[in-house]
Amino acid sequence: MRKLLVIGIGAGNPDHMTVQAVDGLNRADVLFIPDKGAKKNDLAELRRQICDRFVTNPESRRVEFDVPVRAEPAPSYRSTVDDWHEAIAEIYEGLVRDELAEDGCGAFLIWGDPSLYDSALRILERVRLRGNVGFELEVIPGITAVQALAASHKMALNRIGDPVLITTGRRLTEQGMPQNAGSAVVMLDGKCAFNTLVDKDLIIHWGAYLGTPDEIVVSGRLGDVGAEIERVREEARKRKGWIMDTYLLRKAGEDD
Repeated sequence: MRKLLVIGIGAGNPDHMTVQAVDGLNRADVLFIPDKGAKKNDLAELRRQICDRFVTNPESRRVEFDVPVRAEPAPSYRSTVDDWHEAIAEIYEGLVRDELAEDGCGAFLIWGDPSLYDSALRILERVRLRGNVGFELEVIPGITAVQALAASHKMALNRIGDPVLITTGRRLTEQGMPQNAGSAVVMLDGKCAFNTLVDKDLIIHWGAYLGTPDEIVVSGRLGDVGAEIERVREEARKRKGWIMDTYLLRKAGEDD
């Protein structure tokens, strides 16, 4: 039966690759590399660099594929994502069917970790449930942007005895700062949702392109640095054509 490896490759730094991840790359006959278009060519290029650096298996080959663009939410965010995932599932099914032998091994290289705000595992489950191609699945974890953020700011994510909540920019806009967590990590925020918060005394630790030579980090009182983060973020996005960033929010004065 075909074997699929879903490999976390870290938050953008090739040094984030674990020994397990490198081993997985070299077990694969085919390495699947997504291409999200010219504006995000850096993301595909990083995967290529990782393969150039770590793959020693002379029999392996790379297959690049286009990723469809997600439509704007209409009539709802969930239905839009569902349609997008269905389109990608069609592509995944074709890749597994056409590029892998019945006993072959393929690998999907996933930014960060496959279990945190990435949909590859859900999409592959769609493919499996269709029943057209059979495969076994193995997941190899990777360093997330959340871990890289904490490392770059030289801090612990949690305060002693307090929970940490991981949420999205959309949820932050809808619900405000979570009241059931001492610290909140916000991901997938394309609209600087932190600027919608009423409490400007919150402390924010923000980072973009974490772990890479282009890394940018800013921290401070939200009322003091919120506008700066928005400005720096937009300048970086225009310069590179894309941005990946995340941040941690917590109330001021609640030191460990």
